[in-house]
Amino acid sequence: MSAELEVPRGHWAMPPRGQDPKKEPGLEERLDSGLDSMKEDEYEQMVQELQEIRLQPGPPGAPSPAEPWRGQRTDDGDTFLHLAIIHAAEEQALRAVHLSASDPGFLNSQNHLKQTPLHLAVITEQPQITQALLKACCDPEIRDFQGNTALHLACERGSLRAVGLLTQHCRRPQLQALLQTVNYSGRTCLHVAALHGFLAIVEQLVALGADINAPEPCNGRTALHLAVDLQNSDLVSELVRLGADVNSVTYQGYSPYQLTWGRDNLQIRYQLQGLTKSGLHDLPDSEDDDSAQSDSDFSDDELMYDDCTFQGQPLTV
Repeated sequence: MSAELEVPRGHWAMPPRGQDPKKEPGLEERLDSGLDSMKEDEYEQMVQELQEIRLQPGPPGAPSPAEPWRGQRTDDGDTFLHLAIIHAAEEQALRAVHLSASDPGFLNSQNHLKQTPLHLAVITEQPQITQALLKACCDPEIRDFQGNTALHLACERGSLRAVGLLTQHCRRPQLQALLQTVNYSGRTCLHVAALHGFLAIVEQLVALGADINAPEPCNGRTALHLAVDLQNSDLVSELVRLGADVNSVTYQGYSPYQLTWGRDNLQIRYQLQGLTKSGLHDLPDSEDDDSAQSDSDFSDDELMYDDCTFQGQPLTV
């Protein structure tokens, strides 16, 4: 006899029609759950389907016609599992994960924002669902529409618990791949954690093997350069303690110390001054200094072009 789970009527935390689901606590970054764009009759039909849906497990590895909910999608590409996580229906979400353990395609399905259930579990800060998804072998390397993995999102939100779950359930090669992955802004998870000033996460990522001197592909800034830009003296101290290279330079040739010029935080300048090579103290010369002479350096004769001709006749200005 197959196990059956019925979603009780009224259990779903569906917002009243007209209420913005994006303003629910913990859903600020969800952007759009698909409810806003639905017509009235479509909305009511979806509520009815979710209230009456039954989850029935089939034979492992075999498609089951008794589980139509796995193939259902909203107009925004959300599955039953996406919606269960969005609306904090933890019991139904965990049950769906359990019944889909042999269906990685469903567990890793992406909505129109390229978010997997794992992305949403991290965004909505539901650690039990996050852990269940990882134990069911969800792929943490999948990126959303901004190129963020679930670990990027955990670092952005400062969720030390989510960072711990995501890194503990990875095999070593997969963990190293995650730590090296850059989003579409060119930032690793360490860059993201540094930008938001989460020192504990920075320390944990470095301990796990993150490259503390990894440069941003677009400009060559390391986490230490970012810390100076942010004028975060605690973060600068922590990165130096963890072994950040104070002599690393951006693609324009700026060391972290050189970025302190014109900034108010003298503590950072004094801290980096004694650690930085003397050749990286002064600001680099302007790119224009040696590339061309100014107009005043040329004589009038040199500026005149009197040998131009058109159809054999000299041109006059």
